[in-house]
Amino acid sequence: MGLPLLTRRQALLAVSSIGLSSTVASRALASQVADAGTVTLEMIQQAEWIAGLELTEEERQATLAGIQSNLENITTNRSAKIPYDLSPAVHFSADPFAISLADAHRNAARPTDSSSLAELPEKEKLAFLPVTELAALIRTKQLSSTELTRLYLDRLHEYNDLLKFVVTFTDDLALKQAAKADQEIAAGRYRGPLHGIPWGAKDLMAYPGYPTTWGATPFKDQSFNYKATVAQRLDDAGAVLVAKLTMGALAMGDKSFGQMTRNPWNTDEGSSGSSAGSASAVAAGCVGFAIGTETLGSIISPSRRCGVTGLRPTFGRVSRHGCMTLVWSMDKIGPIARHVEDTALVLDAIHGTDGLDPTVINRPFTWPPKKSLRKLKVGYVKSDSESDDDRRELIVLRGLGVELVPIHLPPAEEVWPACIVLDVECATVFNELTRNKITQDLNEWPNIFRAGEFISGVEYLRAMRIRSQLMDRMKTIMKEVDLYVAGDDLALTNLTGHPSVTIPHGIQTKRGKQSVTSLKFTGRLFGETDLLSVAMAYQRATGDHLETPQIG
Repeated sequence: MGLPLLTRRQALLAVSSIGLSSTVASRALASQVADAGTVTLEMIQQAEWIAGLELTEEERQATLAGIQSNLENITTNRSAKIPYDLSPAVHFSADPFAISLADAHRNAARPTDSSSLAELPEKEKLAFLPVTELAALIRTKQLSSTELTRLYLDRLHEYNDLLKFVVTFTDDLALKQAAKADQEIAAGRYRGPLHGIPWGAKDLMAYPGYPTTWGATPFKDQSFNYKATVAQRLDDAGAVLVAKLTMGALAMGDKSFGQMTRNPWNTDEGSSGSSAGSASAVAAGCVGFAIGTETLGSIISPSRRCGVTGLRPTFGRVSRHGCMTLVWSMDKIGPIARHVEDTALVLDAIHGTDGLDPTVINRPFTWPPKKSLRKLKVGYVKSDSESDDDRRELIVLRGLGVELVPIHLPPAEEVWPACIVLDVECATVFNELTRNKITQDLNEWPNIFRAGEFISGVEYLRAMRIRSQLMDRMKTIMKEVDLYVAGDDLALTNLTGHPSVTIPHGIQTKRGKQSVTSLKFTGRLFGETDLLSVAMAYQRATGDHLETPQIG
Protein backbone atom coordinates (compact mmCIF):
# COMPACT_ATOMS: atom_id res chain seq x y z
CA MET A 1 0.00 0.00 0.00
CA GLY A 2 1.17 3.54 -0.52
CA LEU A 3 0.47 7.25 -0.40
CA PRO A 4 0.33 9.46 -3.52
CA LEU A 5 2.48 12.58 -3.13
CA LEU A 6 2.44 15.85 -5.05
CA THR A 7 5.98 17.18 -4.87
CA ARG A 8 9.47 16.37 -3.64
CA ARG A 9 9.11 19.31 -1.25
CA GLN A 10 6.03 17.84 0.37
CA ALA A 11 7.77 14.52 0.61
CA LEU A 12 10.62 16.14 2.55
CA LEU A 13 8.15 17.72 4.96
CA ALA A 14 6.28 14.51 5.57
CA VAL A 15 9.44 12.49 6.09
CA SER A 16 10.96 15.01 8.49
CA SER A 17 7.74 15.11 10.47
CA ILE A 18 8.18 11.54 11.69
CA GLY A 19 11.58 12.23 13.20
CA LEU A 20 14.03 11.41 10.42
CA SER A 21 16.22 14.37 11.30
CA SER A 22 19.33 13.50 9.25
CA THR A 23 19.56 15.74 6.22
CA VAL A 24 21.10 13.02 4.03
CA ALA A 25 18.63 10.33 5.03
CA SER A 26 15.60 12.57 4.81
CA ARG A 27 16.53 13.78 1.35
CA ALA A 28 17.24 10.26 0.18
CA LEU A 29 13.93 8.92 1.42
CA ALA A 30 11.99 11.93 0.18
CA SER A 31 13.64 11.57 -3.23
CA GLN A 32 12.43 7.99 -3.44
CA VAL A 33 8.97 9.07 -2.37
CA ALA A 34 8.74 11.80 -4.99
CA ASP A 35 10.14 9.61 -7.76
CA ALA A 36 7.89 6.69 -6.97
CA GLY A 37 4.84 8.83 -6.26
CA THR A 38 4.21 6.89 -3.08
CA VAL A 39 5.61 5.98 0.33
CA THR A 40 6.23 2.28 0.82
CA LEU A 41 6.89 0.14 3.85
CA GLU A 42 10.31 -0.66 2.43
CA MET A 43 11.23 3.03 2.37
CA ILE A 44 10.29 3.41 6.00
CA GLN A 45 12.32 0.34 6.94
CA GLN A 46 15.37 1.69 5.11
CA ALA A 47 15.19 4.93 7.10
CA GLU A 48 14.66 3.41 10.55
CA TRP A 49 18.33 3.30 11.48
CA ILE A 50 18.67 7.06 10.91
CA ALA A 51 15.86 7.74 13.36
CA GLY A 52 17.34 5.29 15.87
CA LEU A 53 14.25 3.08 15.62
CA GLU A 54 13.55 -0.60 14.98
CA LEU A 55 9.93 -1.05 14.00
CA THR A 56 7.79 -4.15 13.66
CA GLU A 57 5.76 -4.73 10.52
CA GLU A 58 2.64 -3.59 12.35
CA GLU A 59 4.40 -0.43 13.52
CA ARG A 60 5.53 0.33 9.97
CA GLN A 61 1.96 0.08 8.77
CA ALA A 62 0.85 2.50 11.48
CA THR A 63 3.72 4.87 10.67
CA LEU A 64 2.69 4.88 7.03
CA ALA A 65 -0.79 5.98 8.03
CA GLY A 66 0.77 8.67 10.27
CA ILE A 67 2.77 10.05 7.36
CA GLN A 68 -0.41 10.28 5.31
CA SER A 69 -2.14 12.25 8.05
CA ASN A 70 0.90 14.49 8.55
CA LEU A 71 1.12 15.24 4.87
CA GLU A 72 -2.52 16.29 4.70
CA ASN A 73 -2.05 18.63 7.66
CA ILE A 74 1.21 20.03 6.32
CA THR A 75 -0.33 20.70 2.92
CA THR A 76 -3.16 22.62 4.56
CA ASN A 77 -0.79 24.58 6.81
CA ARG A 78 1.44 25.48 3.90
CA SER A 79 -1.43 27.16 2.10
CA ALA A 80 -1.84 29.71 4.93
CA LYS A 81 -0.25 33.13 4.48
CA ILE A 82 1.79 34.02 7.57
CA PRO A 83 3.50 37.43 7.93
CA TYR A 84 7.12 37.58 9.09
CA ASP A 85 6.23 39.41 12.30
CA LEU A 86 3.70 36.86 13.58
CA SER A 87 5.08 34.86 16.51
CA PRO A 88 3.97 31.33 17.45
CA ALA A 89 1.51 30.69 20.24
CA VAL A 90 4.26 29.56 22.61
CA HIS A 91 6.81 31.87 24.23
CA PHE A 92 10.15 31.30 25.93
CA SER A 93 10.63 32.72 29.41
CA ALA A 94 14.10 33.12 30.91
CA ASP A 95 12.52 33.10 34.38
CA PRO A 96 9.33 31.03 34.09
CA PHE A 97 7.99 32.00 37.50
CA ALA A 98 8.81 35.70 37.37
CA ILE A 99 5.82 37.96 37.83
CA SER A 100 5.49 41.16 35.85
CA LEU A 101 5.41 43.97 38.38
CA ALA A 102 3.75 47.37 38.14
CA ASP A 103 4.42 49.52 35.09
CA ALA A 104 8.13 50.00 34.54
CA HIS A 105 9.54 53.38 35.50
CA ARG A 106 11.41 54.80 32.52
CA ASN A 107 13.48 57.93 31.99
CA ALA A 108 14.14 58.17 35.72
CA ALA A 109 17.86 57.32 35.54
CA ARG A 110 20.45 60.03 36.00
CA PRO A 111 24.24 59.96 35.54
CA THR A 112 26.23 59.34 38.70
CA ASP A 113 28.07 62.62 38.00
CA SER A 114 25.89 65.28 36.36
CA SER A 115 28.43 68.13 36.42
CA SER A 116 29.29 69.71 33.07
CA LEU A 117 32.76 70.27 31.63
CA ALA A 118 34.57 73.50 32.42
CA GLU A 119 34.81 74.31 28.72
CA LEU A 120 33.58 72.84 25.46
CA PRO A 121 36.20 70.51 23.91
CA GLU A 122 37.22 70.77 20.25
CA LYS A 123 35.14 68.79 17.78
CA GLU A 124 37.28 65.64 17.56
CA LYS A 125 37.22 65.15 21.33
CA LEU A 126 33.58 66.20 21.56
CA ALA A 127 32.59 63.43 19.13
CA PHE A 128 34.00 60.75 21.45
CA LEU A 129 32.53 62.02 24.72
CA PRO A 130 30.21 59.63 26.56
CA VAL A 131 26.47 60.28 26.68
CA THR A 132 26.81 61.32 30.31
CA GLU A 133 29.06 64.26 29.43
CA LEU A 134 27.20 65.16 26.23
CA ALA A 135 23.98 65.23 28.25
CA ALA A 136 25.50 67.62 30.79
CA LEU A 137 26.65 69.97 28.03
CA ILE A 138 23.19 69.99 26.44
CA ARG A 139 21.36 70.31 29.76
CA THR A 140 23.45 73.34 30.74
CA LYS A 141 23.09 74.81 27.23
CA GLN A 142 26.85 74.84 26.61
CA LEU A 143 26.06 72.79 23.51
CA SER A 144 22.87 72.57 21.49
CA SER A 145 21.41 69.35 20.18
CA THR A 146 21.47 70.87 16.69
CA GLU A 147 25.22 71.53 16.92
CA LEU A 148 25.90 68.01 18.14
CA THR A 149 23.60 66.48 15.54
CA ARG A 150 25.33 68.36 12.71
CA LEU A 151 28.69 67.19 14.04
CA TYR A 152 27.63 63.55 14.00
CA LEU A 153 25.89 63.82 10.62
CA ASP A 154 29.05 65.34 9.13
CA ARG A 155 31.16 62.50 10.56
CA LEU A 156 28.74 59.83 9.36
CA HIS A 157 28.89 61.21 5.83
CA GLU A 158 32.66 61.68 6.01
CA TYR A 159 33.54 58.16 7.17
CA ASN A 160 30.80 56.12 5.52
CA ASP A 161 32.77 55.54 2.31
CA LEU A 162 35.57 54.00 4.36
CA LEU A 163 33.68 52.22 7.13
CA LYS A 164 30.42 51.46 5.28
CA PHE A 165 28.28 51.64 8.39
CA VAL A 166 25.18 53.49 7.15
CA VAL A 167 22.25 52.05 5.21
CA THR A 168 20.05 55.15 5.31
CA PHE A 169 20.88 58.68 6.47
CA THR A 170 18.03 60.44 8.27
CA ASP A 171 19.37 64.02 8.11
CA ASP A 172 16.02 65.81 7.73
CA LEU A 173 14.39 63.89 10.56
CA ALA A 174 17.45 64.33 12.79
CA LEU A 175 17.63 68.10 12.36
CA LYS A 176 13.90 68.44 13.06
CA GLN A 177 14.19 66.32 16.22
CA ALA A 178 17.29 68.26 17.33
CA ALA A 179 15.56 71.62 16.81
CA LYS A 180 12.59 70.38 18.84
CA ALA A 181 14.92 69.23 21.62
CA ASP A 182 16.60 72.64 21.73
CA GLN A 183 13.23 74.40 21.91
CA GLU A 184 12.02 72.16 24.74
CA ILE A 185 15.22 72.54 26.76
CA ALA A 186 15.18 76.31 26.29
CA ALA A 187 11.62 76.28 27.63
CA GLY A 188 12.66 74.28 30.70
CA ARG A 189 11.17 70.96 29.55
CA TYR A 190 14.20 68.71 29.95
CA ARG A 191 13.24 65.07 29.42
CA GLY A 192 16.41 63.47 30.79
CA PRO A 193 19.94 62.44 29.83
CA LEU A 194 19.05 61.22 26.32
CA HIS A 195 17.31 64.47 25.39
CA GLY A 196 18.98 65.82 22.26
CA ILE A 197 21.51 62.96 22.00
CA PRO A 198 22.00 61.59 18.45
CA TRP A 199 21.72 57.83 18.05
CA GLY A 200 21.78 55.17 15.31
CA ALA A 201 19.41 52.24 14.77
CA LYS A 202 20.38 48.82 13.53
CA ASP A 203 18.44 48.52 10.28
CA LEU A 204 16.03 45.87 11.46
CA MET A 205 13.99 48.42 13.43
CA ALA A 206 10.90 49.81 11.77
CA TYR A 207 10.71 53.60 11.45
CA PRO A 208 8.02 55.21 9.26
CA GLY A 209 9.24 57.08 6.22
CA TYR A 210 12.45 55.07 5.86
CA PRO A 211 13.34 51.63 4.47
CA THR A 212 13.94 48.78 6.91
CA THR A 213 16.13 46.49 4.84
CA TRP A 214 17.20 43.79 7.31
CA GLY A 215 20.59 44.08 5.56
CA ALA A 216 19.37 41.71 2.85
CA THR A 217 18.79 42.22 -0.86
CA PRO A 218 15.36 40.51 -0.92
CA PHE A 219 14.11 43.16 1.54
CA LYS A 220 16.05 46.18 0.27
CA ASP A 221 12.93 48.20 -0.59
CA GLN A 222 10.88 47.11 2.42
CA SER A 223 9.28 49.75 4.66
CA PHE A 224 6.75 49.80 7.47
CA ASN A 225 4.19 52.40 8.48
CA TYR A 226 4.67 51.73 12.18
CA LYS A 227 7.51 52.35 14.61
CA ALA A 228 9.48 49.81 16.62
CA THR A 229 8.82 50.13 20.35
CA VAL A 230 12.49 50.83 21.06
CA ALA A 231 12.52 53.67 18.52
CA GLN A 232 9.30 55.09 19.95
CA ARG A 233 10.70 55.07 23.47
CA LEU A 234 13.88 56.80 22.37
CA ASP A 235 11.73 59.39 20.58
CA ASP A 236 9.84 59.83 23.85
CA ALA A 237 13.16 60.33 25.68
CA GLY A 238 14.04 63.10 23.21
CA ALA A 239 16.87 61.26 21.45
CA VAL A 240 17.71 62.16 17.84
CA LEU A 241 17.82 59.48 15.14
CA VAL A 242 20.67 60.29 12.71
CA ALA A 243 20.96 57.06 10.69
CA LYS A 244 19.83 53.52 10.16
CA LEU A 245 22.99 51.48 10.45
CA THR A 246 24.26 48.40 8.67
CA MET A 247 23.75 44.85 9.82
CA GLY A 248 24.84 41.52 8.45
CA ALA A 249 22.23 40.10 6.09
CA LEU A 250 19.29 38.85 8.18
CA ALA A 251 21.40 39.39 11.31
CA MET A 252 24.52 37.40 10.45
CA GLY A 253 28.05 38.75 10.23
CA ASP A 254 29.15 42.15 8.93
CA LYS A 255 28.35 41.80 5.22
CA SER A 256 25.25 43.31 3.63
CA PHE A 257 24.42 44.06 0.00
CA GLY A 258 27.84 42.74 -0.98
CA GLN A 259 29.79 45.15 1.26
CA MET A 260 31.55 44.67 4.59
CA THR A 261 31.27 47.15 7.45
CA ARG A 262 34.75 48.00 8.76
CA ASN A 263 36.35 48.14 12.18
CA PRO A 264 37.55 51.74 12.87
CA TRP A 265 40.59 50.38 14.73
CA ASN A 266 41.70 48.34 11.73
CA THR A 267 39.90 49.09 8.48
CA ASP A 268 41.43 46.02 6.86
CA GLU A 269 39.00 43.87 8.83
CA GLY A 270 35.25 43.76 9.31
CA SER A 271 33.52 45.08 12.40
CA SER A 272 32.02 41.64 13.16
CA GLY A 273 28.28 41.37 13.45
CA SER A 274 25.53 41.33 13.13
CA SER A 275 25.20 44.75 14.83
CA ALA A 276 28.03 45.74 12.53
CA GLY A 277 27.19 49.37 11.81
CA SER A 278 26.07 50.06 15.37
CA ALA A 279 29.42 49.09 16.89
CA SER A 280 31.48 50.68 14.11
CA ALA A 281 29.65 54.02 14.27
CA VAL A 282 29.97 54.24 18.05
CA ALA A 283 33.67 53.35 17.93
CA ALA A 284 34.29 55.97 15.22
CA GLY A 285 32.67 58.77 17.24
CA CYS A 286 29.81 59.17 14.76
CA VAL A 287 26.82 58.67 17.10
CA GLY A 288 26.29 59.15 20.81
CA PHE A 289 25.04 55.58 21.11
CA ALA A 290 23.40 52.92 18.96
CA ILE A 291 20.95 50.09 19.33
CA GLY A 292 21.91 46.53 18.44
CA THR A 293 20.29 43.14 18.71
CA GLU A 294 21.62 39.73 19.69
CA THR A 295 20.55 36.15 19.13
CA LEU A 296 23.94 34.46 19.49
CA GLY A 297 26.63 37.12 19.86
CA SER A 298 25.47 40.01 17.67
CA ILE A 299 25.94 42.70 20.34
CA ILE A 300 28.84 41.16 22.22
CA SER A 301 30.96 40.22 19.20
CA PRO A 302 31.02 43.55 17.29
CA SER A 303 31.42 45.45 20.57
CA ARG A 304 34.51 43.37 21.30
CA ARG A 305 35.92 43.83 17.81
CA CYS A 306 35.33 47.59 17.72
CA GLY A 307 36.38 48.34 21.30
CA VAL A 308 33.09 49.68 22.63
CA THR A 309 30.70 48.79 25.44
CA GLY A 310 27.82 46.51 24.53
CA LEU A 311 24.95 45.48 26.81
CA ARG A 312 22.84 42.43 26.02
CA PRO A 313 19.98 42.70 28.52
CA THR A 314 18.02 39.84 30.04
CA PHE A 315 15.71 38.09 27.59
CA GLY A 316 12.29 39.63 28.16
CA ARG A 317 13.65 42.95 29.41
CA VAL A 318 13.14 44.96 26.16
CA SER A 319 10.33 44.69 23.60
CA ARG A 320 11.23 43.41 20.14
CA HIS A 321 8.03 44.78 18.55
CA GLY A 322 8.74 46.33 15.17
CA CYS A 323 12.12 44.58 14.83
CA MET A 324 13.02 41.71 12.52
CA THR A 325 12.51 38.31 14.07
CA LEU A 326 15.28 35.77 13.69
CA VAL A 327 14.65 33.41 16.62
CA TRP A 328 11.58 34.02 18.77
CA SER A 329 13.04 32.41 21.87
CA MET A 330 16.51 34.01 21.70
CA ASP A 331 16.32 37.52 20.16
CA LYS A 332 17.28 40.41 22.47
CA ILE A 333 17.73 44.17 22.01
CA GLY A 334 20.33 46.32 23.75
CA PRO A 335 22.51 49.44 23.60
CA ILE A 336 26.03 49.87 22.27
CA ALA A 337 27.92 52.89 23.61
CA ARG A 338 31.34 54.12 24.64
CA HIS A 339 30.85 53.89 28.43
CA VAL A 340 29.00 51.46 30.69
CA GLU A 341 26.90 54.17 32.27
CA ASP A 342 25.66 55.22 28.83
CA THR A 343 24.18 51.74 28.35
CA ALA A 344 22.43 52.06 31.72
CA LEU A 345 20.80 55.34 30.67
CA VAL A 346 19.61 53.83 27.40
CA LEU A 347 18.32 50.65 29.07
CA ASP A 348 16.33 52.80 31.47
CA ALA A 349 14.59 54.45 28.51
CA ILE A 350 13.73 51.31 26.54
CA HIS A 351 12.91 48.53 29.02
CA GLY A 352 9.50 47.30 30.10
CA THR A 353 6.27 45.94 28.66
CA ASP A 354 4.42 47.49 25.76
CA GLY A 355 1.51 45.09 25.27
CA LEU A 356 2.95 44.11 21.88
CA ASP A 357 5.77 41.66 22.67
CA PRO A 358 4.34 38.89 24.87
CA THR A 359 7.76 37.80 26.16
CA VAL A 360 8.43 41.09 28.00
CA ILE A 361 7.77 41.56 31.69
CA ASN A 362 8.35 44.52 33.99
CA ARG A 363 11.16 44.10 36.49
CA PRO A 364 12.91 46.88 38.44
CA PHE A 365 15.89 48.68 36.98
CA THR A 366 17.37 51.52 39.01
CA TRP A 367 20.18 53.90 38.22
CA PRO A 368 22.38 55.19 39.80
CA PRO A 369 23.08 51.99 41.75
CA LYS A 370 22.55 52.12 45.50
CA LYS A 371 24.30 48.95 46.65
CA SER A 372 27.92 49.10 47.81
CA LEU A 373 30.34 47.09 45.70
CA ARG A 374 31.65 45.52 48.88
CA LYS A 375 28.32 43.74 49.28
CA LEU A 376 28.57 42.07 45.88
CA LYS A 377 29.95 38.63 45.09
CA VAL A 378 31.65 38.29 41.72
CA GLY A 379 32.28 34.83 40.35
CA TYR A 380 35.16 33.81 38.12
CA VAL A 381 36.17 30.67 36.26
CA LYS A 382 39.63 29.38 37.14
CA SER A 383 42.17 29.42 34.34
CA ASP A 384 44.30 26.42 33.38
CA SER A 385 47.09 28.66 32.11
CA GLU A 386 47.17 31.59 34.50
CA SER A 387 47.34 31.97 38.27
CA ASP A 388 44.49 33.83 39.96
CA ASP A 389 47.10 36.18 41.44
CA ASP A 390 48.30 37.18 37.96
CA ARG A 391 44.99 37.75 36.26
CA ARG A 392 44.49 41.46 35.63
CA GLU A 393 40.70 41.35 35.95
CA LEU A 394 40.88 39.67 39.35
CA ILE A 395 43.52 42.11 40.59
CA VAL A 396 41.32 45.07 39.62
CA LEU A 397 38.19 43.51 41.11
CA ARG A 398 39.95 42.84 44.42
CA GLY A 399 40.94 46.49 44.47
CA LEU A 400 37.29 47.46 44.06
CA GLY A 401 36.42 45.53 47.21
CA VAL A 402 34.11 42.88 45.77
CA GLU A 403 34.18 39.32 47.08
CA LEU A 404 35.58 36.91 44.48
CA VAL A 405 34.08 33.41 44.28
CA PRO A 406 35.30 30.62 41.98
CA ILE A 407 32.52 29.05 39.89
CA HIS A 408 32.16 26.27 37.32
CA LEU A 409 30.14 26.83 34.15
CA PRO A 410 28.69 23.99 32.08
CA PRO A 411 31.32 23.05 29.46
CA ALA A 412 30.72 24.59 26.05
CA GLU A 413 30.65 21.20 24.31
CA GLU A 414 27.55 20.32 26.34
CA VAL A 415 25.85 23.60 25.49
CA TRP A 416 26.33 24.28 21.79
CA PRO A 417 24.30 21.26 20.54
CA ALA A 418 21.19 22.83 22.11
CA CYS A 419 21.59 25.73 19.67
CA ILE A 420 19.72 23.70 17.07
CA VAL A 421 16.72 25.60 18.42
CA LEU A 422 18.16 28.59 16.54
CA ASP A 423 18.35 26.60 13.29
CA VAL A 424 14.76 25.41 13.57
CA GLU A 425 13.23 28.75 14.50
CA CYS A 426 15.09 30.83 11.89
CA ALA A 427 14.30 28.23 9.23
CA THR A 428 10.64 28.61 10.18
CA VAL A 429 10.72 32.41 10.14
CA PHE A 430 12.29 32.52 6.67
CA ASN A 431 10.71 29.39 5.23
CA GLU A 432 9.31 31.40 2.32
CA LEU A 433 12.86 32.22 1.18
CA THR A 434 13.78 28.55 1.21
CA ARG A 435 10.62 27.43 -0.58
CA ASN A 436 11.10 30.05 -3.27
CA LYS A 437 14.87 29.42 -3.58
CA ILE A 438 15.78 33.02 -2.74
CA THR A 439 19.47 33.12 -1.82
CA GLN A 440 21.00 36.36 -3.15
CA ASP A 441 23.33 38.16 -0.70
CA LEU A 442 22.11 36.10 2.27
CA ASN A 443 25.59 34.98 3.39
CA GLU A 444 25.42 31.49 4.92
CA TRP A 445 21.73 31.60 5.75
CA PRO A 446 20.40 29.53 2.82
CA ASN A 447 22.38 26.49 3.99
CA ILE A 448 21.32 26.99 7.59
CA PHE A 449 17.67 27.43 6.61
CA ARG A 450 17.72 24.29 4.49
CA ALA A 451 19.41 22.23 7.20
CA GLY A 452 16.92 23.53 9.77
CA GLU A 453 14.09 22.08 7.68
CA PHE A 454 15.33 18.58 8.49
CA ILE A 455 15.38 18.85 12.28
CA SER A 456 12.30 17.12 13.59
CA GLY A 457 9.90 18.56 16.14
CA VAL A 458 11.00 15.81 18.52
CA GLU A 459 14.64 16.90 18.33
CA TYR A 460 13.73 20.59 18.63
CA LEU A 461 11.80 19.93 21.82
CA ARG A 462 14.56 17.67 23.13
CA ALA A 463 16.96 20.60 22.71
CA MET A 464 14.49 22.85 24.52
CA ARG A 465 14.41 20.38 27.42
CA ILE A 466 18.22 20.45 27.54
CA ARG A 467 17.87 24.22 27.56
CA SER A 468 15.68 23.90 30.66
CA GLN A 469 18.42 21.87 32.32
CA LEU A 470 20.94 24.60 31.49
CA MET A 471 18.62 27.19 33.00
CA ASP A 472 18.43 25.14 36.21
CA ARG A 473 22.23 24.83 36.33
CA MET A 474 22.63 28.58 35.87
CA LYS A 475 20.07 29.22 38.59
CA THR A 476 22.19 27.15 40.99
CA ILE A 477 25.37 28.99 40.00
CA MET A 478 23.80 32.43 40.34
CA LYS A 479 22.59 31.68 43.86
CA GLU A 480 26.25 31.88 44.92
CA VAL A 481 27.18 35.12 43.11
CA ASP A 482 25.60 38.37 41.94
CA LEU A 483 27.51 38.27 38.65
CA TYR A 484 30.64 36.73 37.20
CA VAL A 485 33.54 37.83 35.02
CA ALA A 486 34.70 36.22 31.75
CA GLY A 487 33.95 32.56 31.03
CA ASP A 488 33.14 30.69 27.80
CA ASP A 489 29.41 31.31 27.95
CA LEU A 490 28.22 32.91 24.71
CA ALA A 491 25.94 30.01 23.75
CA LEU A 492 25.03 29.28 27.38
CA THR A 493 23.80 32.75 28.30
CA ASN A 494 22.03 33.33 25.01
CA LEU A 495 20.09 30.13 25.64
CA THR A 496 19.35 30.91 29.30
CA GLY A 497 18.65 34.62 28.75
CA HIS A 498 21.17 36.05 31.24
CA PRO A 499 22.43 39.61 30.69
CA SER A 500 26.04 40.34 29.72
CA VAL A 501 28.07 43.48 29.16
CA THR A 502 31.39 43.62 27.32
CA ILE A 503 33.89 46.45 27.81
CA PRO A 504 37.24 47.42 26.23
CA HIS A 505 40.18 45.93 28.10
CA GLY A 506 43.35 47.26 26.52
CA ILE A 507 44.94 47.58 23.09
CA GLN A 508 47.27 45.21 21.29
CA THR A 509 49.31 45.77 18.15
CA LYS A 510 49.48 42.96 15.62
CA ARG A 511 51.43 43.35 12.37
CA GLY A 512 51.37 47.10 12.78
CA LYS A 513 47.59 47.22 13.29
CA GLN A 514 45.79 48.01 16.52
CA SER A 515 43.20 45.68 18.00
CA VAL A 516 41.17 46.03 21.16
CA THR A 517 40.87 43.32 23.79
CA SER A 518 37.71 43.00 25.82
CA LEU A 519 36.30 41.74 29.09
CA LYS A 520 32.79 40.47 29.70
CA PHE A 521 30.62 40.41 32.82
CA THR A 522 27.43 38.34 33.16
CA GLY A 523 24.70 38.98 35.71
CA ARG A 524 21.64 37.43 37.24
CA LEU A 525 18.36 37.46 35.34
CA PHE A 526 17.08 41.06 35.47
CA GLY A 527 20.17 41.91 37.53
CA GLU A 528 21.43 44.67 35.24
CA THR A 529 21.85 47.22 38.03
CA ASP A 530 24.46 45.15 39.87
CA LEU A 531 26.01 43.98 36.61
CA LEU A 532 26.51 47.49 35.27
CA SER A 533 27.62 48.95 38.60
CA VAL A 534 30.59 46.56 38.76
CA ALA A 535 31.40 46.98 35.06
CA MET A 536 31.29 50.78 35.44
CA ALA A 537 33.58 50.70 38.47
CA TYR A 538 35.97 48.42 36.63
CA GLN A 539 35.95 50.72 33.61
CA ARG A 540 36.68 53.78 35.70
CA ALA A 541 39.49 51.98 37.51
CA THR A 542 41.28 50.95 34.30
CA GLY A 543 40.44 53.77 31.86
CA ASP A 544 40.71 51.37 28.90
CA HIS A 545 37.48 52.75 27.43
CA LEU A 546 39.04 56.20 26.95
CA GLU A 547 41.22 55.08 24.04
CA THR A 548 39.97 56.11 20.58
CA PRO A 549 40.92 54.81 17.12
CA GLN A 550 42.97 56.64 14.54
CA ILE A 551 40.58 56.16 11.63
CA GLY A 552 42.02 55.73 8.19
